[in-house]
Amino acid sequence: MSNPNIVSKPTIEDILAPKPTARPRIYAYAIADAAHHGQLKVGQTTRDVKRRVAEQLKTAAIQNFTIALDEPAERDDGSIFTDHEVRAALVKKGFEKVTLEWVRCTVADVATVLAELRTGQRLGGTHHETFGLRDEQLDAVNKTQDYYRSIWAEDANAVPRFLWNTKMRFGKTFTTYQLAKRLQTKRVLVLTFKPAVEDAWASDLENHVDFDGWQYLSRSTGGDPTQIDRAKPVVYFGSFQDLLGRDAAGNIKPRNEWLHAVNWDLVVFDEYHFGAWRDTAKELFEGEDDAVAKKEAKLEYAGELDGINEDLTVLSIAETDFLPITTRAYLYLSGTPFKALATGEFIEEQIFNWTYTDEQRAKAAFAATHPDKRNPYGALPQMRLLTYQMPDELLAIASGGEFDEFDLNAFFEAKGTGDVAEFKHKSDVQKWLDIIRGGYAAQSAELLKTGTRPPFPYSDVRLLPYLQHSFWYLPNVAACQAMANLLAERHNTFWLGYQVIMAAGAAAGIGLEALPPVRRAIGSGFDTKTITLSCGKLTTGVTVAQWSAILMLRNLKSPESYFQAAFRVQSPWSIKNPNGDNPNEEEILKPVCFVFDFAPTRALRQLSEYGIGLSPNETNPENAVRDLVAFLPVLAFDGANMTQIDAGGILDIAMAGTSATLLARKWESALLVNVDNGTLRRILDSPEAMAAVERIEGWRSLGDNVIETIINKSEKVKDLKTKAKDGELTDKEKKELSKVDPIVKTIFQSI
Repeated sequence: MSNPNIVSKPTIEDILAPKPTARPRIYAYAIADAAHHGQLKVGQTTRDVKRRVAEQLKTAAIQNFTIALDEPAERDDGSIFTDHEVRAALVKKGFEKVTLEWVRCTVADVATVLAELRTGQRLGGTHHETFGLRDEQLDAVNKTQDYYRSIWAEDANAVPRFLWNTKMRFGKTFTTYQLAKRLQTKRVLVLTFKPAVEDAWASDLENHVDFDGWQYLSRSTGGDPTQIDRAKPVVYFGSFQDLLGRDAAGNIKPRNEWLHAVNWDLVVFDEYHFGAWRDTAKELFEGEDDAVAKKEAKLEYAGELDGINEDLTVLSIAETDFLPITTRAYLYLSGTPFKALATGEFIEEQIFNWTYTDEQRAKAAFAATHPDKRNPYGALPQMRLLTYQMPDELLAIASGGEFDEFDLNAFFEAKGTGDVAEFKHKSDVQKWLDIIRGGYAAQSAELLKTGTRPPFPYSDVRLLPYLQHSFWYLPNVAACQAMANLLAERHNTFWLGYQVIMAAGAAAGIGLEALPPVRRAIGSGFDTKTITLSCGKLTTGVTVAQWSAILMLRNLKSPESYFQAAFRVQSPWSIKNPNGDNPNEEEILKPVCFVFDFAPTRALRQLSEYGIGLSPNETNPENAVRDLVAFLPVLAFDGANMTQIDAGGILDIAMAGTSATLLARKWESALLVNVDNGTLRRILDSPEAMAAVERIEGWRSLGDNVIETIINKSEKVKDLKTKAKDGELTDKEKKELSKVDPIVKTIFQSI
């Protein structure tokens, strides 16, 4: 039996697989007989409704049916509702559910419920979810409980601390509650840097049968926490800045005094990223205007905490030094705790890891071992990174750094505001727009020499469906405004087909205020095409299922910032039970997602650092990167060819600006016929470069000492041609020139 943990290397065709098309619909039909009088059968499907209903009724040979309703199952905000929700809403209104999917109601009644669901009305829920823990969630609970017990066995009064390093979609809220239940806790305090995450903490507790009878309180829910039922478990959710803040005199806020009097069983720090989160938040928003950037960063990392602890990286000291409450144990939840791991904030026994590679490995393993079952990881898209080397004429505009790499911030530099904002290198940015849709004439002519057509984002038919809704990450507000203006110019007919959303600047709002315009523009996502322009907004804590691609158009220093933004497009987009008759079926609308980067060296350096950061105990960097790229394939366009890069090549590029694979492909490319003596001398002087080119079969076939031969003969030709201009060549020299010049040209073309 094959090992499900061994993943075969995908081909370029696999990486650029076509995007599935499916759209959910709610239908209702009636049967004209006495048994079904006054009733409607309400269901859902992603197929043709007429065909679906015909299939249902074919076995019973029923002909006297009428399809009374066929409507999209989509809300105005782009989310999807199911036939179960429609029937539940009808029952809640008092209509009789006769049997299974049959309800005694009229078409108008169903249409009314659909209108309510589309406008975002949420049905009041009680505890109805019954799903259990996934294997990795159970592992997290077991490992944490075992560690707590081991500490308590040594010292009954000790207060252990544990870290869950888990990427988004792990299900940390549900798993935390299961840990709390396992520990038989009665008092759970959840403290967060990001109050916006409250919805998940509330819904998981209020909707799952395992927590029936538990109480949920927060500042937004109201109620008096001192009047709760003390016999039942209670969870209190609050932000650091609200619960731990003090008044002007330095005293605890009166409304929070009860908090310090409770002996908590478990205190949870959610979205806890240590001091690293400050740096990441600041970098993510540094393109915004100063006032907006401060507000955004403050919202992200709770700026009010400055008065409590100036530097959160010192939390290696006891929590009681900054948190004046008592508890039996601490649980830290984080998605990017690189600094915590690197500085030994927690030891290995105190950490549970669940990374992108763990998730994708589990997805592949489940598919291999349970091909006939619904894959619980199936809707989580696999990421692909595509990098593009820009033409020399654009590189000349904005290059710099250790490897003379493309400076995105300089290239997309802009001035002005609003309608008059404009790129400093406007004509070159226009060329870039033409390049990414495969329409730049100069480059197209060059590529004809290679006989290939590389997959540019907005030209390749395999990529275009994933760019129906994309996120463009630019350096600053001026660049976003300039891009919006350029895309709207009349000659850019291709780009006029996309609705451009300006999610940058003060006018876009702070935090989640920038999200509604994006939701409205995208709608269900099936019939619209959008480009969201941002220089920081919506890069954290936001889920837009329809985003399938991000274009990295700015320099980012840290892998935390880079992948914090990149993972915005990795949110799942799927339809569960698409035909309403199989709860284990799931229609995946976004199996993969894409990151496009136009500064290859910098992008691959971020990737390598991210892979190494995720595996702090791996001594071999190549193994750490190999583990990541097994599930995050990388394609690199070097100006001539699109090549898949392995872990070794990624590290080579990150450290040296190129790899043996790309160098080999470049030597074999028909574009590289203008190699000059300066290039050859630099190769000759570099042992590493010579070792790389000598591994190329086409190079070895030219024989020994070929570089010295080329340099000597080409310089001889140059001298003779210079002398010929003055008319001083002898007959012997003329004969030598006519003999040597073709030889040199032939050798240059050969390499």
